[in-house]
Amino acid sequence: MPFSRQQILEYGLSFPDTYQDAPFHDENWQLVRYRGNKKAFLWTYDKDGYLNINVKTDPEKAFFWRDIYRSVIPGYHQNKKHWNTIILDGSIPESDVKMMIAESYDLISDSPAKRIYEAVKRIPYGHVATYAQVAEMAGNPGMTRAVGN
Repeated sequence: MPFSRQQILEYGLSFPDTYQDAPFHDENWQLVRYRGNKKAFLWTYDKDGYLNINVKTDPEKAFFWRDIYRSVIPGYHQNKKHWNTIILDGSIPESDVKMMIAESYDLISDSPAKRIYEAVKRIPYGHVATYAQVAEMAGNPGMTRAVGN
């Protein structure tokens, strides 16, 4: 049995610092946003008799999901490279739908500043690290200048 809109919204709201929004004054469009930057990572709407959800995706994974499931298509009314639409017709396992939503949340909630602060917190008291070392610890050696800022 396919997900209900309520189940999808509840799952989206189970992630930290999220809230529900209806920005178009149209009850058909219900979004879940990340409070840190107010970006939406989960869009829900009814279309052609099915509940559809739009999720942000890594461009490399976008085609992976589209190749596996016919019910995953390029993002409806969104950037086709970075967004997928999932038609909840019951053909996609619940675990994969949840995985795509979780990946969307991770992409939206990640920020270089957040990763830098987390890396700096791991430096032991009384020790020092170069900007390059902090950038490496934050997962991107190329953001040395961002560490300095």
